[in-house]
Amino acid sequence: MTVHDTTADLSAFIHDWQEWHTRQEAELAAPHGFLAITGLHWLGEEPQRLPDAPGAWSTGADGVVVILDDGEELVVDGAPVRGEHRFGVLPERGGVNAVWGDAVIEVAKRGGHDIVRPRHPDNPLRTAFTGTPAYAPHPRWTVTGRYTAFDEPRPTTVGAAVEGLEHVYDAPGRVEFELDGRPQALTAFPGRSPGALLVLFTDATSGVTTYAANRAIVLPPPAADGTVVLDFNRAANLPCAYTDLATCPLPPAENRLSVAIEAGEKIPRERGGS
Repeated sequence: MTVHDTTADLSAFIHDWQEWHTRQEAELAAPHGFLAITGLHWLGEEPQRLPDAPGAWSTGADGVVVILDDGEELVVDGAPVRGEHRFGVLPERGGVNAVWGDAVIEVAKRGGHDIVRPRHPDNPLRTAFTGTPAYAPHPRWTVTGRYTAFDEPRPTTVGAAVEGLEHVYDAPGRVEFELDGRPQALTAFPGRSPGALLVLFTDATSGVTTYAANRAIVLPPPAADGTVVLDFNRAANLPCAYTDLATCPLPPAENRLSVAIEAGEKIPRERGGS
């Protein structure tokens, strides 16, 4: 490979990373993204009115119910609803977005609890957002590992950014790799797309230059022989790095690495980063 080719490859690598980071920022700061959240409301059997959403909200054996006053309206699945509306029993990590004017009212289940999380585009956290600091991308932080599937997915209970809340994931396997000649291993959770994997971790930079509680990388589906690429340049903050109104999972204990991974997103400016 010539010097020119190496330079071209590095330039393409940096360009790809910049495009990824731009997409991350855009999703986070979208009009109804996580920076738009104005409240995290835990529902109970007693109806409660909320300061940032219409109606009186409650939940029970039949799921979430809202009772809207005269003149109040939500749009659910494209249809206007008034009076009493039943959202039904929601699946864990599932939810419904109801539209209210220029806001979206997220109705969801997290850690076995039904919640309402309004998202208002004019939330100051969103309108003041200037981006997330990150390490300069470098190829040394892209490593090849090997994925080994468990005989059966392992139910794995982890803590959450909200004290007292727990999440349970069916971990399909783990990834082994090396960094600076030192063997490492991470338990993987299912990703959003078929075959993809999600890895939550902390490392020696956590709480120093990177967010203390967690970071995440998405892995592509492993090859037939288990080979998989881990790009720590794309280690991303979860929403809890920006707002206390998120219920993000924490990494399992075995995913707390002792090595310093000086790659990916750093502590957000909203949390004192620079």
